[in-house]
Amino acid sequence: MANIKSAKKRALTNEKKRQQNVARRTALKTTARKIADALAKNSVSEARELFKQAESSIARAAGKGVLKKNTASRKISRLAKKIAAAERTPAVA
Repeated sequence: MANIKSAKKRALTNEKKRQQNVARRTALKTTARKIADALAKNSVSEARELFKQAESSIARAAGKGVLKKNTASRKISRLAKKIAAAERTPAVA
């Protein structure tokens, strides 16, 4: 642990930011999982609604530095591609 007062403050701030980043990253994974579940249930409209939220949160995470810009773009693109493929294939009931 640091001895200097400002270094102690910095350590606390860093830990707080780390926890926020972990929470944001976990939320992104949860949203992606919800989209995958919706697609598995052939609920394309639900997946599309979830995608809007996911796209926004992924872009926000990239802006906050949790994800790199290209990683965020890749994640959004892959999710969009999955939803588009589900829209093209007829639902088998």
